[in-house]
This record gives sequence, C-alpha cells and structure tokens, in this order.
Amino acid sequence: MTMNSPVGSMSEQTNKPLVEISDLTVYFPVFKGILGKRKVGDIKAVDGINLYVNKGETLGLVGESGCGKSTTGLAVLQLIRPTSGSVLFEGTDITRLNDRELRPIRSKMQIIFQDPFSSLNPRMTVGDFVGEPLLVHNRVKDKSDLYQRIEELFKIVGLDTGMASRYPHEFSGGQRQRIGVARALALKPSFIICDEPVSALDVSIQAQIINLLEELQDEFHLTYLFIAHDLAVVRHISDRIAVMYLGDIVEIADRNDLYLDPLHPYTKALLSVVPIPDPAVEELREEVLLEGEVPSPLNPPTGCKFHPRCPFLMKPVCLEKKPVLKLMKGSGQRVACHLY
Repeated sequence: MTMNSPVGSMSEQTNKPLVEISDLTVYFPVFKGILGKRKVGDIKAVDGINLYVNKGETLGLVGESGCGKSTTGLAVLQLIRPTSGSVLFEGTDITRLNDRELRPIRSKMQIIFQDPFSSLNPRMTVGDFVGEPLLVHNRVKDKSDLYQRIEELFKIVGLDTGMASRYPHEFSGGQRQRIGVARALALKPSFIICDEPVSALDVSIQAQIINLLEELQDEFHLTYLFIAHDLAVVRHISDRIAVMYLGDIVEIADRNDLYLDPLHPYTKALLSVVPIPDPAVEELREEVLLEGEVPSPLNPPTGCKFHPRCPFLMKPVCLEKKPVLKLMKGSGQRVACHLY
C-alpha cells in the first residue's frame, strides 16, 4: 500500500469509544385493515440495546437470522432512523441531526454489504461505482485526479487497475466484495460496518476477505462493527463479541472469554454447533440443543425473551422479569440472565 493512498493515515488507537449506542430501539409499525391504516402493533427489531466500539477495535455482533443485527447496523449509520435512543459518533449524537447536518459525518461512517452482487449497480462500471462517493462529496479536483484515486483504491484491495472499466457481472463473488470494500474506503472513513461481508462467499474466499479487512485495519487504524452469524469467523476477526437475541444483547465479552467460558444459555447453544478441528475436544464437548423457533418480534415473550427455548428455565422469574446485563466479577463479561 502506498504512502499517498486515498485512505490516508488515521489517528492512533485510544481507549475512548468512537461509537456509543445507548437505549437504541427500532420499531416498525404494523398496519391492517381495508385501507391499511389500523395499527395492530410494532415489530421490535431492536429493543433498547447499549453498546460501544473503541477506536481501532473490532466489535463482533452475532446471532441468528432475524435477531436485529443488520437493523442495528443500519440504525447506527442512520440509514434507518431509530425509534428512540442515541448514537454518539465522536461524541456527537447523530440521531438528532438532519440529513444536511449528517452529510459531513457520513463520509466517516461506511458500510460493506452482505451480497456483493446486489449491492453493485449493474449499469455502472465498477470504476464509476468506486469513484461515485468521491464525486458526491467533492473529494477530487478533476477527472485525472478521480482516475488516479480509483486506481489507488483498486491496488489497495488487490484488484487489477485495468478492471475498472468492466461491469459487475464480469467479476467473481470475491472480486465483487473487494470492489465493495474499495468503495467503503474511498472517503477515508474511520468506522466501517461489515454486514455479513463473507456469508455469501466460498470458504476459501472468505479467508481472503477477512485477511484483507484485517490488513486494512492495521494499516489505517480502522474501527469495525462486524455483523455475522458464523461464530468461527467472528472469533477470528473480533476483539470483543456481543451476542444478540430477538432485539436484545444477552452477552458481551472479550472473544477468548466468550469462547472459553460462555455464560448465557443462548451463547452456549450457538457455540456448541461451531466445528472444532480437534476430534478429541469435539467428542468431549457438551451439545446444547434449542427447541422451537425464534419467537416473532411482533409479539415477543414476556420476561426473558429466550425463556421459551431455554433448557435452564426458572419459573416464575424468567417468565415475568426481563434480565439486565450484569458485569461478572473477575472478568469483563456481561450477561443478561437470571442464572447469575
């Protein structure tokens, strides 16, 4: 990577959170009736979560499909406006800003989407796609400057600069995801949300993209919120991991603490199905099987939302009282469970 790369140099990593999420809720109203005007409830996609992401770190956000992970990411970027709560970016509550006020901040916050094909405009060359943010935010002087920046971005993500005039259908899935990464880097962001960026790729290609993201983070001191359902991938790239279930955060821990000593029954169930390459360890591992399906966010269970599927259900407390995240003594782990 060149010294004059378009990403530029970032400030050194500190312990001050770059992003702070407080009591964030995202509800989607549901309407019925002949004219569709009678409100019958809310889909509680995100239900009052609290998270922070330190500068230079990667926070993994994991959970089953439909638990609210992607909605959280979109709400942090204000691509979906939250119902309530706050999102502080560099100390500024961006939920209170209008679109005009958000514009200069948006260049510092970018996203890499899950599907590397549907996220690309099939009618644009990939060079135009990567360069579009530079034009929208007036970051280039002229066409010559634009082409130079596009070439630099292609080199950074490991693509041949001669490919810039091609269209998305001419690339493989891994190459298309590299194009998405290049676009995310174009405006020199400090924070990138990776929304399941490797789930649609082959395993061998997944490793290449993960390695690329780690190299970029080291080089430019980027901060990631890495959303995924594959816990093996999340463990590899994350510093801390938050586990999400039905709109709630049920456990947060350092990645090694979470994998060595998971506390929440849901976390144990997720980890019990992650393959371990050592047959001896695999044979001794306790398997936790969950019964039933994830309840509807339109009508979530009372008390602990996990109680209908929990093998350690305690009546009546789990049915009546919603657990809060507790800090466990002797570690930095936090868990929302009545067992502790």
